[in-house]
Amino acid sequence: MLLAYLILSVALAAGVLLTQEERLMKAICWLFYGLQAAGAAWVVSCGIGRTALGFFTFDPTGALFHCLLALVSPVAFGYGLWYLDREDHGRRRLYNGLVMLLCVALTGVYYSNNIAVTWILLEATTLCTAGIIYHRRDRRSLEATWKYIFVCSVGITISYLGVLLFGGLSHGADLSYEGLARSAATANPLFLRLAFLFIVTGYSCKLEVFPLYTIGVDANMAAPAPASALVSTALVNGGFVSVLRVYRVMEPTDAFAWAFGVLVVAGIISVLAGAMFLRRTNHYKRFLSYSTVENMGIVLIGLGLGGFAAVAAVLHAAGHTLIKSSLFLQMSRIGKSYGHYQVSRIGGYMNVNRPGAVVFLVLTLLLLGFPPSPLFLSEVVIFREMAADGRWVLLAATVLILCSVMYNFARNILRLCYNPVRTVPQAEKPGYRLLIPVLLLVVSAAALGVWQPEWLARLFGAMDITIFN
Repeated sequence: MLLAYLILSVALAAGVLLTQEERLMKAICWLFYGLQAAGAAWVVSCGIGRTALGFFTFDPTGALFHCLLALVSPVAFGYGLWYLDREDHGRRRLYNGLVMLLCVALTGVYYSNNIAVTWILLEATTLCTAGIIYHRRDRRSLEATWKYIFVCSVGITISYLGVLLFGGLSHGADLSYEGLARSAATANPLFLRLAFLFIVTGYSCKLEVFPLYTIGVDANMAAPAPASALVSTALVNGGFVSVLRVYRVMEPTDAFAWAFGVLVVAGIISVLAGAMFLRRTNHYKRFLSYSTVENMGIVLIGLGLGGFAAVAAVLHAAGHTLIKSSLFLQMSRIGKSYGHYQVSRIGGYMNVNRPGAVVFLVLTLLLLGFPPSPLFLSEVVIFREMAADGRWVLLAATVLILCSVMYNFARNILRLCYNPVRTVPQAEKPGYRLLIPVLLLVVSAAALGVWQPEWLARLFGAMDITIFN
């Protein structure tokens, strides 16, 4: 089943890259996203626990993020058709083909049960994302593309050192995560610490956390806004799943407490960096990207704490996917209306597109963790675990930094909606129909914060521990 899915998906992407007909390209793209949704539905309904091709296992964590990808990617594609409507067919088909290949690679990352296969697929996402960043083919996009390739290559090289160290510790060259967990239980703690540090450092360029978070920010600024909705969420989730699986390998070892410290330190630095740059940036897409750095820092802190906080971290990543992708899609409407994303020159959006501005304000409240946001639930659980463990300094520091984030984020969004207009918007109708799929994501995010359908509860229930009891 998986082999057929991969072959058909790649064939559809190749068809998009080769077709000369606009209508045929759109039809192939919609067929691809329908296939992706069908695959996610099959995994949730009857595929959990199965292994395919020896290197992929359909587990609850992968299924959750696959479902999110299947939900967000077609909405981003629809926005891309509108956002790039004035560009020539060659660029549009290359853009759509690369996005489809990125989705295929990410699906493999979500389900990979082998640390080497995960590394290979993450490298494939680098190539796809680099092509998407270079879509504009101007000086800024060229610079961002080379930076992305260089930094991600450095990150992937560093993570490869971690893969080699784990491979040296394994018995019989078994690089599956289960095999690594068995080998790690009796391995030298020093080598385990080095391997985990290399993995987290290398994958931070995908996860958009300290130390290589800046490249993700540059990529989101240069890429078309609908693509940024995927890069800042689905690709970030790929990095998170990769780190999560290695973290589980460390759990039965003597180096686990050290791994906890690495994640918490990286998380708190990421939250602090995101808060600092939220205040200083003058570009709305960079603004949203630094918010991703801050939110993924919270995810790392929760994952490092373990227990209920670890599952809350998964919930936080899921909620962030729905909310942040919606914000980037709405930002594409703002960019097309004003012709740029400069914070100091944009205002009065409430008068330009009132329904869109209202949705933007609602999304802001959800991202800042106001109920019924799933981020409210996840943050409460993470803070509770900090208090239960007696980590009062960490709790106080995190809360203070998040208060700064809330102030700066709300200030800039209110400025966007209500400040006097400094740039005259381009004469273009808002296209209210584009709000419908975003509203679907908004409702899904709000529902996730107060109620989980049975199939989703089963996914969380199949994890090590659940917060929904």
